[in-house]
Amino acid sequence: MNIFNRDKKFKIALVHDYLNQSGGAEIVLRWLHHLFPHAPVYTLIYDPELVPPDFVGWDIRTVGWSRYLPFKRKLYKYYLLLYPSMVEQIDLREYDIVISSSHLWAKGVLTRSDTLHICYCHTPMRQAWELYFEYKRKYSRIPAKLIYPFAFNYLRIWDKVSADRVDRYIANSETVRRRIKKFYRRDATVIYPPAEIADIVPTPDVGDYYLCLSRLVPYKRIDIAIEAFNRLGRQLVVVGTGPQLKQFRKMAKSNVKIMGFVSDEKKRELLSHTKALIFPGEEDFGIVPIEAQASGRPVIAYGKGGATETVLDGITGIFFKEPSSEALIDAIVRFEQMQFDPQLAVKNARRFSVQNFLDNIKDTLSLFVSEYFGEEYIARLHNTMTHKE
Repeated sequence: MNIFNRDKKFKIALVHDYLNQSGGAEIVLRWLHHLFPHAPVYTLIYDPELVPPDFVGWDIRTVGWSRYLPFKRKLYKYYLLLYPSMVEQIDLREYDIVISSSHLWAKGVLTRSDTLHICYCHTPMRQAWELYFEYKRKYSRIPAKLIYPFAFNYLRIWDKVSADRVDRYIANSETVRRRIKKFYRRDATVIYPPAEIADIVPTPDVGDYYLCLSRLVPYKRIDIAIEAFNRLGRQLVVVGTGPQLKQFRKMAKSNVKIMGFVSDEKKRELLSHTKALIFPGEEDFGIVPIEAQASGRPVIAYGKGGATETVLDGITGIFFKEPSSEALIDAIVRFEQMQFDPQLAVKNARRFSVQNFLDNIKDTLSLFVSEYFGEEYIARLHNTMTHKE
């Protein structure tokens, strides 16, 4: 490949781990695709029924044999030892620039020596690094308990080797930047993800409930919130789906309502009227606290991870220091003795707007292209981007 013989545009590909859910990583992908609408999106698993509707019209390409994985909608997480080899089968030889959106496999693609590979890293693989022992603790039965250490030893080795294939890193938070430095020994530029908050209108009407809005998986620590509100007797609404849904419905007392799946419109309505968002897990970044603040509502969050970068302690919310129901109860009692200005919450949320994300991405990509190809190629990058806002 010789970029000097190309036309006036770069040929760009996007790579994403899985397209079988709708979350913060998919919002990032949406706006990367907005900048490069003609770029194909390569992914390992694609389920058009589970992604946002606007994704369905994209040029989405999966690895040929991934479509033959049996029961992949429910069992895709159990094929994790196959994915390193699968992602390496994505043929990206024709592209000048590859942008991977990765928290697992996407950064492991193979590119040519004259291809610039930029990774927007949502986090290094949680199960292999930061949360290894938390995930390991879930497996109490043989043979899973015996297999887990060996499986993730292999995945850690592959993850570190594949991290070296990336030319430039973008981290979604300072929290993730530190992890990249620790686990990969690489530097990263921080660009916060886009929060789609432009159409959120705060309301002065506040209900008598608190809200948890999350996927129901162990590291989100929704169990802490349910335990705390079981003891306090105050109203809590839990919105989200996941493997812990049945467990939480069993443990919740009558004052804790487990709603499961609700529409986006209902989520916005619940956020706008809640006393406060309860955010008990340590997140890489976390879009929901920003959406709550954009609605003029404060956040009660565990004081680690991305929340420390998006919530202003004592101004737009408060933190609790230990991941326990006792610490959360103490925070709720303190919160109810405080006053919060909704306008300050809205102002803080605007720091994470889509437009700020697009501006920062454009500037950072221009810098990376200048460093890798030369300053004369910045104009070619700009010509490749869409100018529609």
